[in-house]
Amino acid sequence: MPPPPRSRRPDLRGLRATLPEPVQAVIAGYERHLGLERGLSAHTVRAYVGDAVSLLGFVTEAGGALADLDLARLRAWLAAQQTGGAGRTTLARRAASARTFTAWAHRAEHLATDPGGRLAAPRAHRTLPGVLRAGQAGEVMRASAAGAAERDPIALRDRAIVELLYATGIRVSELCGLDVGGADFSRRVVTVLGKGGKERVVPFGVPAAGALGDWIEEGRPKILAESAGGGVEPALFLGVRGKRVDPRAVRRVVHDAVTAVPGTPDMGPHGLRHSAATHLLEGGADLRSVQELLGHATLATTQLYTHVTVDRLKAIHDRAHPRA
Repeated sequence: MPPPPRSRRPDLRGLRATLPEPVQAVIAGYERHLGLERGLSAHTVRAYVGDAVSLLGFVTEAGGALADLDLARLRAWLAAQQTGGAGRTTLARRAASARTFTAWAHRAEHLATDPGGRLAAPRAHRTLPGVLRAGQAGEVMRASAAGAAERDPIALRDRAIVELLYATGIRVSELCGLDVGGADFSRRVVTVLGKGGKERVVPFGVPAAGALGDWIEEGRPKILAESAGGGVEPALFLGVRGKRVDPRAVRRVVHDAVTAVPGTPDMGPHGLRHSAATHLLEGGADLRSVQELLGHATLATTQLYTHVTVDRLKAIHDRAHPRA
């Protein structure tokens, strides 16, 4: 049987344009607060604002106003999301987003009270995608190196991207945001700008240094020479037109590199990040160090990786121990 058709995503931009002008002004103020005062990434701001638009659109369509937003309406909005097919993880995220909005709206005196403080939501399923085994990761890196053997500039770039993502565990947004000056070869570290505008320094190993050096010395100048920019782009990683590489292009690079090795789970840059964290813990790194390297705000996020390593140990025990 063919899979059921996917539900269409709501047109939040169109919905925002239909909201009453005072509500649109509140949304604009909330957007400025998230981007300028809290320093959240553009992607996070879009998600938070989209949830606020959805919530206020729901209230408005029911004949209410912003001042009418209370706990009952918040619960009704979440119930409508669930009816529309949202899973537990999505509901938990949207409930947290709604609480962020109502807390701000109360502080900004758009709401007399903060109803979101009493809003509960189902616990999210905190799961991790598949990770590469250490041997598989090595095969992926060797395949990338083989692809760059003929010194094609894009192949050199792709190898450097894959090596650096796995070596550091940085996010795809952090990699795309790197400038040439962000890589320090004398100390073998990169300085990245993480979530909330927080800067951190992440080390990388000799293989990544070699791949990165080949890209900077050989591949990058060739792309700049062939592009209209003529060498003015500060970005470390470039697209084929000489501009800063797009996250979608990086996802394609990682997908192609991983699927080139038989038996590996399909994954993108986040999968390499998970793999790096898992292999660090399996190699004896402590949780606090891995938290620092990955830029996690809380240790609870890093602790998710311990479940992966424990599950692997249990699987090995089941296979190898005579009394398993």
